[in-house]
Amino acid sequence: MTAANPQACVHVGCQGWNYEDWVAGPLGSDAVFYPRGTRAADMLKAYASVFETVEVDSTFYAVPAIKTVDGWNRRTPRRFSFSLKLPQEITHQYALRRGSAETLAEFCDRARLLDEKLAVILIQMPPQFDATPENEQALREFLPQLPRDLRFSIEFRSRDWMTRGAFELLANYNVALALVEGPWIPRETMWQMAEQPTVDFAYIRWMGERDLTRFDIVQRPQNVNLNGWRELIVALCERVSDVYAYFSNFYEGHAPASANKLKRLLGQPPVDPSDLEDQPSLF
Repeated sequence: MTAANPQACVHVGCQGWNYEDWVAGPLGSDAVFYPRGTRAADMLKAYASVFETVEVDSTFYAVPAIKTVDGWNRRTPRRFSFSLKLPQEITHQYALRRGSAETLAEFCDRARLLDEKLAVILIQMPPQFDATPENEQALREFLPQLPRDLRFSIEFRSRDWMTRGAFELLANYNVALALVEGPWIPRETMWQMAEQPTVDFAYIRWMGERDLTRFDIVQRPQNVNLNGWRELIVALCERVSDVYAYFSNFYEGHAPASANKLKRLLGQPPVDPSDLEDQPSLF
């Protein structure tokens, strides 16, 4: 069943929550995102009072420990959700080839501990994973290993994967093509691909040039770009039941502000940083 209302269809969040730059400065300074004095251990709870979903970057580097996943569960409300990156051992070291099956099984078992809080698992491929015959075969052999009880999205960073054959292959295994605002594949190509989703959900990521050194303010506004994505998202909500949308700090300079911009464009109520300052019960 599709959902035409973007207020209900779209789940907006950030790529991560643990950033010291998001903590407000000394008394009297402008609010950033987290209230002044927020500790790292309290950031997820504060984040989850503002946004309903988050993309977890740390799982790209290792399968999370059971106690880590339990902590995520404890510190977030029932309707909160996590999207997890598949470990780089699978995507970068083995390039989806044989040798990663054990890690994949362990990771999926760990992800299931989130139960209803698990949104999507992101398979982020490196730019050098282009559509050679060898890599195409690796993908064909890898996709059947993905458990059908979990949702997956794959991000290609080589434009030669943007073919009908590749999309049909993803559709056969219920894997979504990640739609990415980044330097690897032209935006117009991504938008064309969004017209024919391979599954009943969509996954969108906003990246940016990695030349910023601070993440406390918007430094390069992308209002025109974001308005274009807003139109695409509204159209997507006619075709899929859920859209998961995540911002990098590098997109504009401050991911929470970018996420709130999109929420406003979609008619979803944003939360101002000053509102968090008025919630001492969070800590």
